[in-house]
Amino acid sequence: MLQVRKIELLAPAKNAEIGKEAIVHGADAVYVGAPKFGARAAAGCSLDDIAELVRFAHIYNAKVYVAVNTLLHAGELAEAEQLIWDIYRTNADACIIQDWQILNLHLPPIALHASTQMDNRTIEKVQYLHQTGFSQVVLARELSLDEIRDIAKNTPVSLEVFVHGSLCTSFSGRCNISQALVGRSANRGECAQFCRLPYTLQNADGQTIASRSHLLSLKDLNLSEHLEELLDAGVSSLKIEGRLKDLSYVKNVTAWYRRKLDAIFERRPEFQASSSGKTVHFFSPDPHKSFNRGFTDYFLHGRKSPITSKESPKSIGEKLGTVKDLDRNFFTCSGKIPIHNGDGLCFFNNELVGFRVNRVDGTKIFPSEMPRLERGTTLYRNFDHEFEKNLSKKSAERKIEIELTLAETPFGFSLAGCSGASIAVAFPKELAKTDQRENIRTQLSKWGNTPFQVTAFANRLTDNWFIPSSVLTDMRQKLAEALLRANVIGGLSCKPLYRQQSVDTEEIAGQARNDKCVLMTCKYCLRHELGYCPRAGGAPQASPWRLLTGNHILQLSFDCHACEMQVINSPQPPQGG
Repeated sequence: MLQVRKIELLAPAKNAEIGKEAIVHGADAVYVGAPKFGARAAAGCSLDDIAELVRFAHIYNAKVYVAVNTLLHAGELAEAEQLIWDIYRTNADACIIQDWQILNLHLPPIALHASTQMDNRTIEKVQYLHQTGFSQVVLARELSLDEIRDIAKNTPVSLEVFVHGSLCTSFSGRCNISQALVGRSANRGECAQFCRLPYTLQNADGQTIASRSHLLSLKDLNLSEHLEELLDAGVSSLKIEGRLKDLSYVKNVTAWYRRKLDAIFERRPEFQASSSGKTVHFFSPDPHKSFNRGFTDYFLHGRKSPITSKESPKSIGEKLGTVKDLDRNFFTCSGKIPIHNGDGLCFFNNELVGFRVNRVDGTKIFPSEMPRLERGTTLYRNFDHEFEKNLSKKSAERKIEIELTLAETPFGFSLAGCSGASIAVAFPKELAKTDQRENIRTQLSKWGNTPFQVTAFANRLTDNWFIPSSVLTDMRQKLAEALLRANVIGGLSCKPLYRQQSVDTEEIAGQARNDKCVLMTCKYCLRHELGYCPRAGGAPQASPWRLLTGNHILQLSFDCHACEMQVINSPQPPQGG
């Protein structure tokens, strides 16, 4: 007998509107921020919005996870406990947490997911999280496919991995740079994004290795070509990053991954979507058309370079081609991709330079203001006007397929659908003068704006009974309401048995302003990225290295045995220029 695994496509949402569209475009679950204590302080949802989103999601048996994943001060624990109870009352399906102190609180029977901020990258850690009562664990982004496979073999807990979006330079939960340098803690949802700044890199002799380069800014993750490998490795939840992203981004990227997964499910019946309904997209999704800094598969298949977007932390979009001819106020492009009025184009000239297309006349492209282009310059499009216009409209539809059965009862007629939902009406049985079959089929097929679509209809009437169109319409509407109730009410997860923890997370108060402390611990390594890795045969450079930005001096420490890099706050003045 075929053993079926339910697979979850998990999409981000900064509000209820985006969450609903993520589900319409194919998400099996969405994650949102709580009103407080979320790792994206600017992306919190009100409890009313969460409840509204839950009602919508549960129609499709999709789930809503709420992030309460910052570290907490002792004085905030009572408020966090109340908040989790409030989230539970919205019927949300799980809370995503980072702080172990939450396990000591009086919690409602809601499932808990271990945030990636808990630094989940070893078999032992994931086993312990499972034993503690977590029902799903978000793995560290830095894990290889082999490491993920080993974890899955050694624990039954549901594993969630990031497959798309922005990458942090440090292991999640082990980044203190923002707190140390400007008093804004990433573990409190207030990251100042020091990894996106330009740095000058010096060796111990004060010689410049790289100047004004975004050395800590990583490309964006894209594992869309590796989904089947992840499923075979034991992953159950595939997560798209982006609770700060806009509506068009979530629509486009969710649709891209939905299509990729559905293609796999067609070939591999042992995998099925974890929610109900089929999505039809009214556009062709393409992740290159949404915000991206270029793509990487990161460490999924081992360490490789380059994985940084050193030239710029901004979106480059999709590659168009190169500048072919130039004139005073227009240029032509060698590529075959159509360019539209209103498009945003960009190119690299030490840094990313952007400009807007005013109009297109045949092959001639007229910018609103002519940039300093040269023949052969590579052009990118980071804003596709026509694509965005299509996404601003209704761009997908999701329907739950149902099979209807019309039958008789002793006092009238019944109409049944899926999920055991059925309704009955009392109505006298009188033979009709004309054949009623076509009218019955027509009236019971009009499901309009409901989430349902009839794929099969069985007429079990024993004779040509007359049923007015108004009665058929009323039966259809009442069955739709019954189907919605059956889906929306659903059932909450049982409460896990949480073990008492004695972990003291008050250390967050002292994370920061030591003169010399570890600010970031990274699998990403600048030695390897720049070709100086001694294990890979790179030329040696005098150590320690230093990163300079503004008034800040950061020292780099390399642990070649662990193949990790640490960024350390250094009070020493820089040498050289």
